[in-house]
Amino acid sequence: MRVLPLGAAAWLALNATPLAAQSAAERFPDLVAVDATPVALTHVKVIDGTGAPARTDQTVVIEGGRIAAVGPSASVRPPMGARVMDLSGHTVIPGLVGLHDHSYYTGGNGRAAQLSFSGPRLYLGSGVTTIRTTGARAPYEELNLKSEIEAGRAVGPTIFTTGPYLTGEQGSASMTRLDGPEAARRVVRYWSEEGVSWFKAYTWISRAELGAAIEEAHRHGVKVTAHLCSVGYREAVALGIDNLEHGLLANSEYDPDKRPDECPPGFRGDYAGLDVNGPEVQATFKDMIDHGVAMTSTLVVYEISVAGRPPIDERVYEVLAPEIAQEVRAIAEARRAGRGAISPEVYAKATEYERAFVKAGGLLAAGVDPTGYGAAPPGLGDQRNYELLLEAGFTAPEVVQIMSANGAKVLGIDDEVGTVEAGKVADLVVLQGDLEDLGSLRTTRIVFRHGVGWDSAKLFDSVRGIVGIR
Repeated sequence: MRVLPLGAAAWLALNATPLAAQSAAERFPDLVAVDATPVALTHVKVIDGTGAPARTDQTVVIEGGRIAAVGPSASVRPPMGARVMDLSGHTVIPGLVGLHDHSYYTGGNGRAAQLSFSGPRLYLGSGVTTIRTTGARAPYEELNLKSEIEAGRAVGPTIFTTGPYLTGEQGSASMTRLDGPEAARRVVRYWSEEGVSWFKAYTWISRAELGAAIEEAHRHGVKVTAHLCSVGYREAVALGIDNLEHGLLANSEYDPDKRPDECPPGFRGDYAGLDVNGPEVQATFKDMIDHGVAMTSTLVVYEISVAGRPPIDERVYEVLAPEIAQEVRAIAEARRAGRGAISPEVYAKATEYERAFVKAGGLLAAGVDPTGYGAAPPGLGDQRNYELLLEAGFTAPEVVQIMSANGAKVLGIDDEVGTVEAGKVADLVVLQGDLEDLGSLRTTRIVFRHGVGWDSAKLFDSVRGIVGIR
């Protein structure tokens, strides 16, 4: 019998039926585009999340919150009484699974805000139907938000919550500053019992503290990921970590100044000359793959600071509160002009590292990380990641797989979501146009979560001008 991690088991118990989503639809009818069962989405192009080529002229039948059937429109007939939607010229993909999708936002000149209202709506409106928060500033607010969404009293994606950041004594004031392994065990034990699904270790944690945290978390059926620096990736894998965040630019083990349990002075991941096919990098990949450790891509949070890149999507400024939008725009323009920016060569190496990891057989997932100076907010940053992964050299079916099925695998819920297959929960995204021609998720029209179709444009309208505040 398959034993599920605590977080995955709780997800299945609470989300096995569409009742919570139906309740939310009843409470927020102005935001719902489709609230019928059964419903048939006919004549669509399907990119199913398995990595297989797209299939044209398909029909997807949704009934009771699940995908009842999917196949050629010539052979899949809508059930009696179904609402039939002719979606010729549209594409259907699985709901996105965001693996670095915080419930808070930082932006502008040192601003920070918990986005328990606007964040979930932005995620859902962008096509993200499941998130892992991957580091919490307010764990109880996250746990309560998760409960509100599951009860239908709030709008948003399925949430896998994380405990407070676990870091060393140099960590920020919003993080747990550990002073040894026993402190790590105590914090992990407490928040595991409170119900979080994951923990995130941060930059200055020591090997002893990280090992203790992982051991205690696993004892409680909870998992650990990390944004590292003091500990290298291979060291973390040896300690039993479950996931690693940010790819190349958070891995200090290739830095010639790296010392045990120390983050190299001024470390920025400046690896422009690194050979991703060389023995050192390939050893990292082998360790990760052999131990089932996935990597989370967060290209967008770096790309917003790369010199010479295209302007930031104007929709970002439209959803931000006006004062914050003004600050973010000024910083973005300065970064694009090369002031305080990441070099294009370093960014290119980061994308090359992720391609090489997948080529070696690694499991790559993705998330936005709506932090830094704020030009990659919830949801919109996830959509930008799609474009950046295409640019990195992955095909459209591969990018969809990275952003849906692979994230579901990391969370242990791939039996339920992540691909467009009969029997799975109806978490789906409907886009206007041919996604392979568009190269973008910006035409998202309807987002199904548990069989209820939410109107993407109306979700965006409901938070316009307030992101960064609430």
